[in-house]
Amino acid sequence: MAAGAALSGVKVLGRQLISVQRSWPITSWRAASTTFKSADLKVELNKHPKKKQAVSDLVFGKTFTDHMLTIEWTNEKGWGKPLIKPFQNLSLHPATSALHYSVELFEGMKAYRGDDNQVRLFRPMLNMERMHRTALRACLPSFDNAELLECLRRLIDLDRDWVPKSPSASLYIRPTFIGTEPSLGVTKSNNALLYIIAGPVGPYFPSGGFSPISLLADPKYVRAWMGGVGNYKLGGNYGPTIYVQHEATKEGCQQVLWLYGDDHQVTEAGTMNFFMYWINEQGEQELVTPPLSGLILPGVTRQSLLDLAREWVSFK
Repeated sequence: MAAGAALSGVKVLGRQLISVQRSWPITSWRAASTTFKSADLKVELNKHPKKKQAVSDLVFGKTFTDHMLTIEWTNEKGWGKPLIKPFQNLSLHPATSALHYSVELFEGMKAYRGDDNQVRLFRPMLNMERMHRTALRACLPSFDNAELLECLRRLIDLDRDWVPKSPSASLYIRPTFIGTEPSLGVTKSNNALLYIIAGPVGPYFPSGGFSPISLLADPKYVRAWMGGVGNYKLGGNYGPTIYVQHEATKEGCQQVLWLYGDDHQVTEAGTMNFFMYWINEQGEQELVTPPLSGLILPGVTRQSLLDLAREWVSFK
């Protein structure tokens, strides 16, 4: 895979700890002076580290590491200095814009421990670029993708012992960006908080493992629409799907196959991009996935599968 060949090691304290992608171009929408700097990162160690769970006891999204990263922004002062500190609750004003108007976005990515005991991130710059695009769509401030990735790398390095030593588990990473404007006005937020939390996870579907899952396809439910924000990783895209997921469960299905339009176009499956592999009427192998028309999220795994398929030149 071309992306794998482009990975370069990052050395910390004389040891190769985390490999990150450095080859993708960085989109900068504002002057560098308006971003935070990883060189300004401060670290406050957790004096009371938590006991780590066995991989078999992990429940997705329920366990978190000892530290988190926070970076504050205000329209008046710009970006503050990045801070790694003990994992803790946030303190928010009751009128915070993220709570009332979903001025909120997030990313989902993972760190893996290889057979050589090295910890690696998978194409993380793609996540940083997608997060930056989504931030601009949500009227949240711009930042330098590479600076955020370096802050994230420092956080994972500090909590590297939380990366499971198991091929069936990984460290899930959740970069989050919220508007913290203390006002009930529907307007651009003058205050914001970017933070990153992480935690060890096992399979997302623990009961079924890697077995096939059943899907509910009902055209009366629509996840996204043309001209909307289905192609951005905004929290508001996910909350309304919980009801439909519950309906799918009642029908004996594990996930939802999202359809769109009068011709019932397939868009996504649950919170995942959708692929179909088949042999067409001409006997050719085809790998089919919906186009990036604005309805679906441009997934990192989706892009990686397409990159691999194009290199193999086995599909139409």
